[in-house]
Amino acid sequence: MGEDHTPTYVAKGEEFSRDMNYIPDRILAGASSQDPRDDEFPSGSKDSPRDVQVWPVEPGRYRLVAAKACPWANRAIIVRKLLGLEDVISLGLPGPTHDKRSWTFDLDPGGVDPVLGYERLQQAYFARFPDYSRGITVPAMVDVPTKAVVTNDFPQITHDLFFEWRDHHRPDAPDLWPDDLREEMESVMKRVFTEVNNGVYRCGFAGSQETYDAAYDRLWTAMDWLEDRLTDRRFLMGDAITEADVRLFTTLARFDAVYHGHFKCNRNKLAEMPALWGYARDLFQTPGFGETIDFDQIKAHYYVVHTDVNPSGIIPKGPALEAWHSPHGRA
Repeated sequence: MGEDHTPTYVAKGEEFSRDMNYIPDRILAGASSQDPRDDEFPSGSKDSPRDVQVWPVEPGRYRLVAAKACPWANRAIIVRKLLGLEDVISLGLPGPTHDKRSWTFDLDPGGVDPVLGYERLQQAYFARFPDYSRGITVPAMVDVPTKAVVTNDFPQITHDLFFEWRDHHRPDAPDLWPDDLREEMESVMKRVFTEVNNGVYRCGFAGSQETYDAAYDRLWTAMDWLEDRLTDRRFLMGDAITEADVRLFTTLARFDAVYHGHFKCNRNKLAEMPALWGYARDLFQTPGFGETIDFDQIKAHYYVVHTDVNPSGIIPKGPALEAWHSPHGRA
């Protein structure tokens, strides 16, 4: 028998803990391709650490590999679209299902990414680190000339698309990181990540009843806080869309279709929370958001890949998704 490539996600008796150790490289404005660590970086400098390898911003040089099924990758797809970077950074789209080794390009003709020539994203990681032993995650920025991964640090990727690629944004691109709201926004995003984005996984991959119960209570405390916050403001930070909204949206878009049942986050559906449901539809109907959501791919990913949570591999037909297009009344 060959090696078993079936991934596992639940550690019996343990709380789920996400490995946040990603490739820390940055793509920065002002960096050179000769000796990048010696350069000055005028753009977004307060957010640009000097102790990592950096790469230069160059239109056409990088490929964003981001599966539509994955909420963390979905963020990068949305931000790229909102900022108008489609012609500046190309997009590779792996299919929704994968084994323990890697996301695969099974949606492309011949199962090969047309730019990188790879069948598996794993190949881009190994081109840079032949002995890479961590998870092969999306989103990943890949250097097209060398076909090697640059970074898979998902929160930093969307941050840098805004701050470091400004010279290439469309003229009317939204201000996703407003200076006057920055401190509060960082606090909001931290709570959204720990309690909601990651909170649903803490429920779904809990290894005991006790860790599940604790995760469930934490999630719904945060969901109630969001419901209250969005009752008297259109978006998380006020009247305009920010990075905080992008980060929350990708979880909300998957909530009723996946997290409610598959991850046992079933106190109630998103559609039963008036402010959050209206807010989620408002974003879904905003250009740059809804067209990045593929519910079939989302359901296939969770229900097929997580074999220790859903051993049958059966994908549910529901829920009905037409309501995402119904009037939201948030304007």
